Amino acid sequence: MPADLRVSSSDSTVEASVAAGRPPLALARWCISHGWPVHPLAPGRKTPPANCSECREPGHSHRTCPCRAAGRWCHGFHAATLDAARVHQWWGARPQMGVAVACGPANLVVIDIDAHPQAQPPRNRLLPGIEISDDIDVSAMTTGFHTLAVLAALRGQKSPAEDTTTLRVRTPSGGLHVWYRTTDARRWQSSSGSSTTRALAWQTDVRADGGYIIAPGTTTAAGVYTPLGTVRTPAPLPEWLALELQRTQHLPAAHVPAPRPVPGRARQAVAAARGGDNPVLAVLTTVLAEVADCAGTTEGAGFSEKLNRAAYTVGGLVAGGHLTENDAHDALLETARHARPAQERRAEAIIRSGMTAGARRPLHPGSRP
Repeated sequence: MPADLRVSSSDSTVEASVAAGRPPLALARWCISHGWPVHPLAPGRKTPPANCSECREPGHSHRTCPCRAAGRWCHGFHAATLDAARVHQWWGARPQMGVAVACGPANLVVIDIDAHPQAQPPRNRLLPGIEISDDIDVSAMTTGFHTLAVLAALRGQKSPAEDTTTLRVRTPSGGLHVWYRTTDARRWQSSSGSSTTRALAWQTDVRADGGYIIAPGTTTAAGVYTPLGTVRTPAPLPEWLALELQRTQHLPAAHVPAPRPVPGRARQAVAAARGGDNPVLAVLTTVLAEVADCAGTTEGAGFSEKLNRAAYTVGGLVAGGHLTENDAHDALLETARHARPAQERRAEAIIRSGMTAGARRPLHPGSRP
């Protein structure tokens, strides 16, 4: 292997890149030396670069896409790699791109603590599943640092924000990423602290399977993701924290697919079209469940791609005469609102485009070829 493609975790240049936001190529090489698959971020941003034109076509799926084999970065964390030659190809030619790690394949669970100025939610959402009586003053719980500290204190533990035994990364917005590694085969699921369905604590996100985390040392337009202290490797996920993640539904139920159920109103709209027990409803439930599952994480979940695929499928069902256009549109929009409440205009555009494309190929689930 050429010298410039070898990976060494002791390389001083690599360590400097992690400490001070130095060359992304060195940072990406450092990540893969730890067994963490990496993918690019758009220059100065926290999101992956845009897909190629073919991958932006309605109905396109990363599962059958040839781009990964061809060495392209389409589909975000789905394209993450441990291939040193590919890493050199990506960042050697485009050093302005940032570096992200796909958490699931890297066996990582990262606690993403936010300190955003937001209105406090109802007290039952500060620590989901833990009752806080009305006589307790919660006005001082204004950030994820506070909610996570209270959760840890209730369990007689130190807050992950204060865990000096593991890699911790200060974010440009004043938050903190606390990195842990898993030590078993459990597939921890990602979540958003603002979610009403699966959440560890308010303003505390979980980056795990189905998501990605920005690598320490990466620079965005907002600043550098700066590691704290001297520890540069994740410690094992603490048992108490694993129990809390399990309590707050961060594991798929045994033998049950991980995606969440489709929102009730969406299911009702579809069922009303053809009755509740038929192949059409089964197809709808599958594609809409993928969209609904994006509610568990704020970014890195492939929301646009999943909604586009669902809209394409629904358009085919409408063209096949199995659904009315209004019922199909309502089901899609209701599910999109559930997953991304503040992005209705964007969702509408994706739905219109996907349904129009899907209408060119009528679908007839359950029919014989």
